[in-house]
Amino acid sequence: MAQSVSALHQVQQLPRPSRAVTPGGGRRHGIGFALIAFAFLTAMAFSTVPTPLYPLYMAEDGFSTFMVTVVFATYAVGVIISLVLAGHLSDQFGRKKLLLPAIGLELAAAVLFLTSTSLPVLLVARLVTGLGVGMVTATATAHLHDLHTAHRPGASAQRFELVSTAANIGGLGVGPLVAGVLAQWVTGPLRTPYLVFAALLLASAVAVALTPETVEKPRTRPAYRPQRISVDHGDRAGFSAAAAAGFASFAVFGLFTSVAPGFVAGSLHHPSRALAGLIVFVVFGAAATAQSLTARLSTAAKRTLGLVAQLVGVVTLVAGMRTGDLTAFLVGGVVAGIGAGVLFKASVGTVAALAAPAQRSEALAGLFLISYLGLTLPAVGIGVATRSFSAVTVMTWFAAALLVLLATVAALARRRPADAG
Repeated sequence: MAQSVSALHQVQQLPRPSRAVTPGGGRRHGIGFALIAFAFLTAMAFSTVPTPLYPLYMAEDGFSTFMVTVVFATYAVGVIISLVLAGHLSDQFGRKKLLLPAIGLELAAAVLFLTSTSLPVLLVARLVTGLGVGMVTATATAHLHDLHTAHRPGASAQRFELVSTAANIGGLGVGPLVAGVLAQWVTGPLRTPYLVFAALLLASAVAVALTPETVEKPRTRPAYRPQRISVDHGDRAGFSAAAAAGFASFAVFGLFTSVAPGFVAGSLHHPSRALAGLIVFVVFGAAATAQSLTARLSTAAKRTLGLVAQLVGVVTLVAGMRTGDLTAFLVGGVVAGIGAGVLFKASVGTVAALAAPAQRSEALAGLFLISYLGLTLPAVGIGVATRSFSAVTVMTWFAAALLVLLATVAALARRRPADAG
């Protein structure tokens, strides 16, 4: 994810105002808002479709847990590349000119998934998915902001924030739920979910095509440059705390979108694909809900809540694995998801406040880059470790390392002035 949380997989830059909004009346923009929300949710959901299916791939082609994490890491690499090279271009060329190719990439990935279950094809399909998601997240978020503003001039941004969070982080949870249910009760578990989402992606492309553009076409084509990335904004402790918190939050998201379904099937002896999808859904659903419900809290309060919830959740999750208690594992996952969602939102708020307006996108790009390393590196590390040690032992180590990281975030945050909001 999110990725996703965005994400969650919540990978999104603060949207900039459009230079112009096309004429057509508020009603068209209101309908467009709903259409883009649908396309956004579908694109993010597709990115996590393989999550509950990984154990089936492992049985089909003899994959190890390590190779599952490599496949997952390939997706994260695709997202990072896309965010840096293309995620910011809709401000110049238009939202639809980025969204349509992005959805096209995801549709191409769906076709690849349908052609083969072999490792090389999976790697390419996940890379292509990541490239599409990196283009979708920032662009769809900005498009929703534009459409909301055009539809309801002067209104509160609350609707935009709720819908964009639900589509982004919530979508990351919907994908595994739908895929898990289909894999459990419909024939062709490694084909049917992709057929369903291929149809939804086609519908999403139509939805984007019908939506008003909200960025004026530039009179002269601006020179291309990648997204600038910056990590130094005058408050090293503040940025370091936010970056470490982003890394920790995405480590939890990465755990549930890569190896957690395998742990449920193996260590906890519950092989149901529907159950695996449901677990991921409730974790990301909890993250999205918590982000929405804590919108009015100060950044410092969000950070404190996120740290405590993530700590309690991860400890409970590992306790569930050690005792073979599925309920404890699920409760721990939900609480950890709440913590990760709120903590990452606090990180975005901290970095946005630290950076000067002209450098805000560069600062957030730096935060997202570090966060995506959190999505990738711990998951791969878990995969490597499970080749020599039991899943329960490896998860205990993961929890210990994460708790050290959370303590570091708290210590760094105490070294800077209290956040105002």
